[in-house]
Amino acid sequence: MAITRSNSGLDVVLDAARTSFEHKRDHFSKALARRKVYRATYHELSRLTDRDLRDLGIPRGNIKRLALEAAYGV
Repeated sequence: MAITRSNSGLDVVLDAARTSFEHKRDHFSKALARRKVYRATYHELSRLTDRDLRDLGIPRGNIKRLALEAAYGV
């Protein structure tokens, strides 16, 4: 006995909606993870003293750029 399954129009729509939702959820999760890296990097560098930053060769004005590079590869 063979079992066949036909996709009704509703099944196709639900599958498409599920795929779209999963894609958006994955994109949102990745964006949150990047934002977390950005914030952590920015705050860690911001807490350093000017002397510590100078020892690392980082001008205070470059903290935002470095955090963006760490998180987004910009």
